[in-house]
Amino acid sequence: MSVPAYLKAGPFTSNVLVKKKYLIFYLFQIWISIFVIQFEFWWYWNLLYYNKFIHFIIFLPLLIFVIYISLLFVSLFFTKILLIIVNLFHKPREGVFLRTPSNKDYRYWSIRNTIKKWPAWIAHKFPLPFLDNICFKLFGVKTQFSNSLFEGWVDTEFIEFGKNVVVGQASVIQSAVIIGNLFIIRKTIIEDNVRIGAHSVVMPGTHMKKDSVLAASSLTTVGQELEEGWVYLGAPAKKYKRDVFFEDGLEEIIAEQEHDIEELRKKYKELYTRRKDKQV
Repeated sequence: MSVPAYLKAGPFTSNVLVKKKYLIFYLFQIWISIFVIQFEFWWYWNLLYYNKFIHFIIFLPLLIFVIYISLLFVSLFFTKILLIIVNLFHKPREGVFLRTPSNKDYRYWSIRNTIKKWPAWIAHKFPLPFLDNICFKLFGVKTQFSNSLFEGWVDTEFIEFGKNVVVGQASVIQSAVIIGNLFIIRKTIIEDNVRIGAHSVVMPGTHMKKDSVLAASSLTTVGQELEEGWVYLGAPAKKYKRDVFFEDGLEEIIAEQEHDIEELRKKYKELYTRRKDKQV
């Protein structure tokens, strides 16, 4: 199925700027990245010694690929240096702060987002997601290359993912949020085998334990804990039913009905659709 480009968000950096002068970081990264890779182009052109134009056209696709990868890694290199320097002045920390230009935590959060924006944008234009994962890891997000995080908006700090995590289309995983005049930063933890439905919002400080599911178009609250092995639904999200998708013997249960469509439909309704938990 074709997915609009704007839904393929991957690493998310806020557009909120405390001061417009912070864009100097963004412009510097663009300039220094392009400045460095132009030497690759110059070196390659001088390397051609016979029928330069023909060789140039033949190997142009490979050259574009190499320059693209180089552009990303050069930008990541300078991004890491800038983040280290900025963090020497003020380290990122969790808490509830005033959303005012005089507040250091709010200002430096804005600076960090500006610094991360260029490499995150480059990485997500590549059709394969491993570059997004490299960005996440360099920014300090704990994740695995097996996770599918690239059709939702995912914050680039104070996030921790387990294994086999799937984030649905246009969902939002946040570690920071602005509410009125308050600015909240809380670490968000997503454990193993978690599923987050399309158009859902995971607020800062949420802790989704392993095998839990957040249904489509649902919303967690700040600091909410989703219990292991439960499906949560609604806004705000509430316990709905047990999650049996990872139970042992699931393959055998489905295989018994695979040749009978009606029986398979009944079994699916019984296992996944019908509400069983009486105490909720």
